[in-house]
Amino acid sequence: MIVKVLGAGCKKCSTLEENVKKVINENQIDAVVEKVTDIQEFIKYGILSTPALIIDEKVVSYGTVPSNVKLLEWLKKGN
Repeated sequence: MIVKVLGAGCKKCSTLEENVKKVINENQIDAVVEKVTDIQEFIKYGILSTPALIIDEKVVSYGTVPSNVKLLEWLKKGN
């Protein structure tokens, strides 16, 4: 599974990336996390507000940092 965290480096973006990695590690989920900072990529996904989370090319959230429980739910669906 490919997980992308879209964000330009703000605090929320960093927090989301850290939380995603933590949930993946704690639950032994087979996933690769990519940090995307290119605004052209944001536009490609229709993202106007960061941070955003993309799982296997599907936008699952943007503009917020979801709870770890929600992250786990999404990651299990994608697995």
